[in-house]
Amino acid sequence: MASSVEFVEFVADQISGAGTISYRKMFGEYGLYCDGKFFGCICDDQFFVKITDAGKLLAPEMGTGSPYEGAKPHFLVEEVEDREFLAKFVADTCKELPMPKPRKKKKA
Repeated sequence: MASSVEFVEFVADQISGAGTISYRKMFGEYGLYCDGKFFGCICDDQFFVKITDAGKLLAPEMGTGSPYEGAKPHFLVEEVEDREFLAKFVADTCKELPMPKPRKKKKA
């Protein structure tokens, strides 16, 4: 089951306090970015965030799951109503993640 764009937009709005949030359709689901860093995804209308030490400290009780078969475990964020917590959770997570590597230009 593919995720609804309405759920993606709702989550993006909920976490907007973390920075510049964007999303991109990927393989029928959605990848999430904060200030250009890929930090999570929405698959089957479930919100997944990469596991970091900051995330473990902020939400030690949060469950985990895999967004798709073969994926590394991620935090499974089931409570998406608390905007303040979500913004802090995403911002702290993204502080630990590296900036994306610059893409190489295609040769003509």
